Amino acid sequence: MIYFIHFLAGAMLCNSFPHLLAGLQGEPFPSPFAKPPGEGDSSPLVNFLWGLFNLLVAGWLLLGHPVTPGLDTGFLTVLAGALFLGVFISIHFGRVKRKRRGG
Repeated sequence: MIYFIHFLAGAMLCNSFPHLLAGLQGEPFPSPFAKPPGEGDSSPLVNFLWGLFNLLVAGWLLLGHPVTPGLDTGFLTVLAGALFLGVFISIHFGRVKRKRRGG
């Protein structure tokens, strides 16, 4: 169970960045609350709040199950969660942007 928590924390941490950045820059960006979910744009405020929620959940998970940076299983599992979600969302949003451009 601890590995799942660390993996989820890494994924949530990774997911917080694009939403926080879009929101703080005042840019619309796809979110789960858009229509269609994950493809349509949400407002900068929605993205900021979603990104902050992701960051807080990641922090809460890591506060309850701390890891130390290094070559140990906990930290590597957090990195695996970030890597997994980062690869997934980069491919997904690349498709969304290509679709919008008509390609």
